Amino acid sequence: MSMKREGYINWDEYFMGVALLAAQRSKDPSTQVGACIVDASNRILSTGYNGFPQGCSDDEFPWNRDEALGETKYPFVVHAELNAVLNAQGKSLIGATLYVGLFPCNECAKAIIQSGIREVVYLSNKYDGEPNVEQSKRMLKAAGVIVRAIKPTKAQIVLNLIP
Repeated sequence: MSMKREGYINWDEYFMGVALLAAQRSKDPSTQVGACIVDASNRILSTGYNGFPQGCSDDEFPWNRDEALGETKYPFVVHAELNAVLNAQGKSLIGATLYVGLFPCNECAKAIIQSGIREVVYLSNKYDGEPNVEQSKRMLKAAGVIVRAIKPTKAQIVLNLIP
């Protein structure tokens, strides 16, 4: 009898990997975030990444972060979590888990709660302490959404596109 392969990734790493891969679609020059929504049977329901709404050209809308440089991206960009919820296109997200590279803001927390997602697994909380993150934490806790940081067993997952 042969032994199973060792060193495979666990479910958390797999779905966070999918979220991080989705983030690679983002054209945002400063922050690329991806999200992956999964049901209780470990099936992917939806993915999303941060970018402009459909029909809004990423060549015509601003990518600036600094208001001193003019118009900023902030009023226009749809966050990865909201895109994933919207991309589900009517699939039930009740009881689902959302994997996301960056802790959700307060606006995304509203969509997460309203869609019925029961758990959020995140990789980074680099804006911890910022008002919108604290508001997000407050709402997620009040709504009973489980929030946890992923604890990866490996530093990286490598994809070889050429065998």
